[in-house]
Amino acid sequence: MPKTPSIFGGACIIASVCVGAGMLGLPTSGAGAWTIWSALAICLTMIVMTLSGWLLLEAYKHYDIRASFSTVTKDMLGNTVNIINNLAVYFVGGILLYAYTTASGNILDGLTSEFISFGEYGGRIWSVIFVLFFSFFVWHSTRIVDRISVLLVLCMAITFALTISSLAANINLSTLFDMQNPDGNYSVYAIGMLPVALTSFGYHHSVSTMRAYYGEERKAKYAILGGTLIAISLYLLWLICIFGNLPREQFGPVIASDGNLDVLLNALGNVIESHSVKQVINAFSIAAILSSFIGVGLGVFDYLADLFKFDNSKVGRAKSWAVTFLPPLTLSLLFPLGFLKAIGYAGAVATIWTCIIPVLLARKSRQMKSDNPFTVCGGNALLLFILLFGICTALFHFLAMFNLLPVFQG
Repeated sequence: MPKTPSIFGGACIIASVCVGAGMLGLPTSGAGAWTIWSALAICLTMIVMTLSGWLLLEAYKHYDIRASFSTVTKDMLGNTVNIINNLAVYFVGGILLYAYTTASGNILDGLTSEFISFGEYGGRIWSVIFVLFFSFFVWHSTRIVDRISVLLVLCMAITFALTISSLAANINLSTLFDMQNPDGNYSVYAIGMLPVALTSFGYHHSVSTMRAYYGEERKAKYAILGGTLIAISLYLLWLICIFGNLPREQFGPVIASDGNLDVLLNALGNVIESHSVKQVINAFSIAAILSSFIGVGLGVFDYLADLFKFDNSKVGRAKSWAVTFLPPLTLSLLFPLGFLKAIGYAGAVATIWTCIIPVLLARKSRQMKSDNPFTVCGGNALLLFILLFGICTALFHFLAMFNLLPVFQG
């Protein structure tokens, strides 16, 4: 009799999908809300994202154990809605590749400027080098991506642990709770953090994989919960360590650059005396970006290969590589938006497949008869809450973009 997969193993899969370069944008997006309100915003997002994943499981119970997100959406909601959903998934993947490409170029330019200087175009030249070199792994095969990803996750785990332990030892409680500014207004900035927080819990395309992995909904439900709990624990630990070391007012230059990671790392480096700690933080940031770049790149690569019916030959994979990596790279070179702004766009559009579509699928599912009793509690009130959360999160991003919401400037 085959051994049943552990809940912890599935939780780690979900956590690895969530945790990546997106978490690097959390401190800057939460600088206005600061520690307590940022924590509340992330916790609320985690709860909603966990429940919306469970709603997908509820809809999937009517289908074969290996049915995909796209298959179920197309059958329940029609081809038009499925096309919109797939385009939203592709857009988020594309904008994330764009963000990682831009961020990696700026960080590498800063790290190598003492040895190699490309002048004012340094960041863009390093972006090109980064994409051409690391996208080769995606073009070569999924197998090599698998092996590289294991190394990157291991590197990210080690450097994250070293970063956290180093920063935690220097946490200043006065800085962490902004005690030098007792009359500060924090709550009004919390809603502006939601799009970035939502991006950090975008595991929903893996829900069908979890269901197939366990062969049932109940264990998949607990694996999803375990994964989001691991993710939020790491996010809160990261925020506490950053906010405990870098004073709130020093986020001004980072925010002015639209959250560019090289500016954040420089600001953090200025308040940390140890050169080795600075190097570890840089190593963690690069490992997180590279891990996410390869993971997201492979997902978009496979999606576009299927969409355009490119075969798996070297020529076919070259075509898939071109449509996957060249558009984000070109846009990054021509219109280099800040990291935080790009992540915000991803979060706004991701509300379609993380909130709105799961609600519509669950509502449709409850109109169908099934012998499977798996149902998410909360009734229509829960569906309405998740739907409104998704719509408001997207709305908050665009309102902030046009300066119609309070925006913290540092």
